[in-house]
Amino acid sequence: MATWRRLESPTPPEGSRVPGTTDGRGFSLTPGEQALVSVPSMGSPLSVLPDDAFENLLVLSATASPEKVESLVERRGGDPEKVGVVPVTGSPTEYDGPLWTTDPVDPSDLTGISIRLSKAMQYVMPGGWVVVDNVNVLLMYGREEKVFRLFDSVVSNAREKDACGAYCTVRDAVTDETYSRLRGFCDREISVE
Repeated sequence: MATWRRLESPTPPEGSRVPGTTDGRGFSLTPGEQALVSVPSMGSPLSVLPDDAFENLLVLSATASPEKVESLVERRGGDPEKVGVVPVTGSPTEYDGPLWTTDPVDPSDLTGISIRLSKAMQYVMPGGWVVVDNVNVLLMYGREEKVFRLFDSVVSNAREKDACGAYCTVRDAVTDETYSRLRGFCDREISVE
C-alpha cells in the first residue's frame, strides 16, 4: 500500500489563472482535455507544460526521481508543495522534500501503479494536471494489453475529474499500431519534439 508523505490537498492561490490557458511556453490544454504528447527521448516533458500546470499537478514519473522533479518545478517557478509524484522505479528511493509522493513502485507492477494513481487522484482538483512522463517505460515492462487498460483508466479518471491529461511518449520508440491505440484514448495529439 502507498503511504503519503503529505496528505493535505494542495490549494491554488486566490486569483490563479485558469488552467489550460496559453502562456507562451510549450502547449496548453483546456480542463478535462486529454492529450497524447510526443516528446524527445532526452529531457523532461515537464519543461513544456504551461506555468499554470504547476498549481495542481500529479506526475507518474518513470524518468525522474522526486528530487529531480522538485528541482524542475522550482526552476519553472512552481511551488513543489502543489505537485505530487508517483515514482516508478525498480530501485528503492527515499524522499523527504516538499512534493507529495507515494511509495515507489516497480515499472512491471501495473496493479501497484494503478492503486497509487487512484489514491493520488484524490488530490487532483478540477482544472489540475495529470502527467505520465513516459508511457514507453510502462510498455517496456508490462504486457501491452494491461498497459492499455491502465492507460484507459488513468485517462478516464483524469477526464472525470475535469483535469488536463498529458501522456508523454517517444513516438519513434513505439509501433504505429501501439501509437494509434494510445491516441484513441485521448482527445488530441501534440508534438513538442
